[in-house]
Formats: sequence, C-alpha cells, structure tokens
Amino acid sequence: MSKVVGFIGAGQMGEPMVVRLVAAGHRAVVYARQDAVRERLRAAGAEVVDSVREAAVSSEVIIACLFSDHQLREVLSGPDGVLATAPADAVVVSHTTGAVSTITELAAERPDGPVLLDGPVSGSADDIAAGRLTVLLGGPSVAVEAVRSVLSAYASTVLATGALGSALGVKLVNNALFAANAQLVAVAADVGRQLGIEEGQLLAALSVASGNSYAADSIRRTGGLAKFEKRAAPFLRKDVAACLTATADLGIDLSGLGAAIADGPLDLS
Repeated sequence: MSKVVGFIGAGQMGEPMVVRLVAAGHRAVVYARQDAVRERLRAAGAEVVDSVREAAVSSEVIIACLFSDHQLREVLSGPDGVLATAPADAVVVSHTTGAVSTITELAAERPDGPVLLDGPVSGSADDIAAGRLTVLLGGPSVAVEAVRSVLSAYASTVLATGALGSALGVKLVNNALFAANAQLVAVAADVGRQLGIEEGQLLAALSVASGNSYAADSIRRTGGLAKFEKRAAPFLRKDVAACLTATADLGIDLSGLGAAIADGPLDLS
C-alpha cells in the first residue's frame, strides 16, 4: 500500500532512496537544499518542498538521511522540526549513524509525538539503486512493521534489532569490524606487493578465494585502495569515532578490533 513519505537529506545516499520510493508508488515529499538535486527529484516524480515542516506535516512516514548527529538534531528538534510538526501517529526513521544517546534524547523530547526509530543502513548508493540495501531498525515492533513496506522500496533486508538504540549499536559494531577488515586488506596488499603481486591482481584473486571479505570486495569494486580510501575514509572516520565514543562511555574495550583499526595503513583516525 502506498504511503505519503516525507524525506529529508537527499544527498549521495538519500537521492536514490527517493527515486526508488517514487518508483514503488509512494508519494515522496522531499526537502532538499541544492537546486540541482531538487530539479532531478522533481523530474523523477517527487514533490519538492521548501522546509522541513512541509515535508513532515502531512506525511505518514518521515525519513531523515543525514550525515551527523548535529544535522539530525537540527532537523528533528525545535518548534519547526520533524518531531514537533509531524502527525502524532507518524513514524520517523533516522538513517543517520551516530550516538545512541542522541536518538534516545530526541525520542524523549516528544514522548506523545511521532514514534522515532533508529534505522542505520549498511550498503552503498549502488546498493540502494539496485534495491539491495540493508536497514537495521530499533524501536517498537508495531512501528517497525508499519514502515517495513516503505523501506523495502530500496532495501532487500529490513531487520528489527530490538529496542530504540539497538540498531545503532549493531551498526557501530558492524562499522568497526568493516574498518578493521579494510585495514587488514591494506596490510595484505602491502605483503602482496613485497611478493611482487600487483594490487589489482591480488584483489581479483581474493574475490574467488577463501581470503575474500566484504571489505576486500568493496575495495576491489571501488578500484583499489587509493580510490577506496578517498571515497570511504571520511565516512569510516566518522563511524569509527562514533564507535570509539560509544564504547568508551560504556567502559567497553574494543581490544584487538580497536588495535586493527588504529594500527592499519589507512587513515581512519
């Protein structure tokens, strides 16, 4: 069943999400700042509006796909924010990877307002375009089920993880493991070079061998370590920092996982 979906944050990941939502038959009401993005989304069939309030006020589901906790607070809080202007029976999904404390504090601001779910994602813009993204969802099961069909427009896996904040916990562990694996691939590539094996050849061989991993395959598909570091490192740095902060606050030692991230050749600090 089609729904009215408010969408805020039509960037590298958000724009293809909106395109998939429209293609699935949903009415996508989108707030975007960049003129070029606004024109592309309008051409794709989205309804482009000029404020967060307009995107939220009549929507059944509101999706925020933002880079940082700071941006999420700006969009969700305040008298003109999503939580204050969306219908009380709406569901708000945050695709932002950030601190668990941020999402729980935001939910506490409007206990009688729309339900807030943490919904971090795993995958790339290409995965979104192909409809094979993974979305983790933390929050009340009724709200999770209410948005499942909407998120399935661009996600092949929508996984409930438990209470509010649990999805971010899973995502932070996932990102730490991915970062550690990427560092190990970089170390392996250096060993390969010392053995006279060209990086591309090594990555191609690993892709059909037992040493392959999602990180190794991502690096190969991106075009090698240099391109991967340039494209992915800014996001990985943010995610690693969030994981380190969260685990430090809880007194959790990342041990070997943290050592692999910190000591590898990629700049993820």
